[in-house]
Amino acid sequence: MTSGRIDVHQHLVPAAYAGRLRDHGITAPGGRKLPGWSPAMALELMDRQGIATALLSLTTPGVHLGDDREAAAAAREFNEFGAELVKDHPGRFGLLATLTLPYVDGAVTAAAHALDELSADGVVLLANSHGRYLGDPSFDPLMAELDRRGAVVLVHPAELPGPAAAGIPPFAADFLLDTTRAAYGLVRHDVPRRFPGIRFVLAHAGGFLPYAAHRLAVSLFDQTGRDPATILDDLAGFYFDTALSSSPAALPSLLSFARPGHVLYGSDWPFAPELAVTYFNGPIAQDESIGHRNARALFHRFDNDPP
Repeated sequence: MTSGRIDVHQHLVPAAYAGRLRDHGITAPGGRKLPGWSPAMALELMDRQGIATALLSLTTPGVHLGDDREAAAAAREFNEFGAELVKDHPGRFGLLATLTLPYVDGAVTAAAHALDELSADGVVLLANSHGRYLGDPSFDPLMAELDRRGAVVLVHPAELPGPAAAGIPPFAADFLLDTTRAAYGLVRHDVPRRFPGIRFVLAHAGGFLPYAAHRLAVSLFDQTGRDPATILDDLAGFYFDTALSSSPAALPSLLSFARPGHVLYGSDWPFAPELAVTYFNGPIAQDESIGHRNARALFHRFDNDPP
């Protein structure tokens, strides 16, 4: 399976995590009902879809549901669960650890534990945490910790810090805006240049970023006075996954904008049903760079694998 896909955007939904969400009245995060999930189900899906390795992450709303202490305990619990899963299935699973933002001290502690002791492949951060977007200067201590470790960070959307539009589930449109806002905030506050060791992967092809990058650059120039070409270079310097985004309409925009080697395969299973995974796999079926080569160059776990 050395040439199989490497899925950088696949989720795990442990029973204890789903139960915790339900205890807080959360049954459909992002407008999608909590799906059934087990390691066996994941492996069966992966075999059918030609996925050799899946890097697993929790999705929105993550573990911070209002209480810092509870968030820290939950992050440790589910990161250790994911690490055991990786040990139990060598080569098939990896882990992008969950942190505790907006609780910054807890996030620094969770990142150190996950990356140093659990050998996580990176971390996942929500685009906004209780309304506070990535790039916020209050998050700088975490950025410094991740920069020191050269961490890979999957940026996953959350629900917008405002009411959803009636009849439009958040995952359909708001998620794309949320990721775009996070990318804007990161560049506005110069995070990619102040913390160059962090490799950010934007979920879902970066939301609206490839399509709207030049428009965003005009606004960022107005706010920062920086050279628009430099701003565009920073925006194109993110990595992007293809989850629910490798359609014949979206893929050309992404490929024309992203730097070579910066587009990675993502399935978004199990929140994306297998029918959707199959559909979005079609346009990239023969693209081995997106399928696995770009991820092999990004994640250390693949250093000794054949190209």
